[in-house]
Amino acid sequence: MLSTTERTRLNRAKHKTRTDRAELYDLLDEGLVCHMGVVVDGAPRVVPTGYGRIDDTLYLHGSTGARSLRTEGEMCVTVTLLDGIVLARSGFHHSVNHRSAMVFGTPRVVTDERERWDGLRAITEQLAPGRWDAARQPDAKELAATRVLALSLEEASVKVRTGPPGDDEEDYALPIWAGVQPVRTVFDPPVTDPALVHDLPVPEHVLARVTR
Repeated sequence: MLSTTERTRLNRAKHKTRTDRAELYDLLDEGLVCHMGVVVDGAPRVVPTGYGRIDDTLYLHGSTGARSLRTEGEMCVTVTLLDGIVLARSGFHHSVNHRSAMVFGTPRVVTDERERWDGLRAITEQLAPGRWDAARQPDAKELAATRVLALSLEEASVKVRTGPPGDDEEDYALPIWAGVQPVRTVFDPPVTDPALVHDLPVPEHVLARVTR
């Protein structure tokens, strides 16, 4: 079960809450980018970045010089998957069908070399499955310039909205079209880097994600 702290408990639209931890994992595994919210010099800052999950831990990474990764204290990480635009009869009731996760916690800097390696692999594989083994591995200089953070998924919530618009009862008789415009993420055929010096075919692990 997901946590039920004051920060993860929905006060409004409670029917959108999901309590199964498996739904959190599925959502995070499907996403590509998270938004990391931190406080830097007393001001809030939200940074879009890649991430990876191993079991009940979320891994984030960036430059050792990034102030957002050097800030101590709690952070909030969110991932949102957009499934549709909800077009209601009234402007007030327009909405979006979505699945979203919110994770609270104090991250720890990963110092164990094996865990750092596994975390970086998870982040790469999240963006492009199969890519870690196909690419050159990070060298010592690159590893030294990279900070890896581990954030526990202990305190997290999942919110889901599905279905048609919910208009006011008197508005259903209005001659206004209403419904849902579905949204999905697709992968187009890859574009080869013009600086490629070898005549190489596109790898199968890249082609596997192209939307047929």
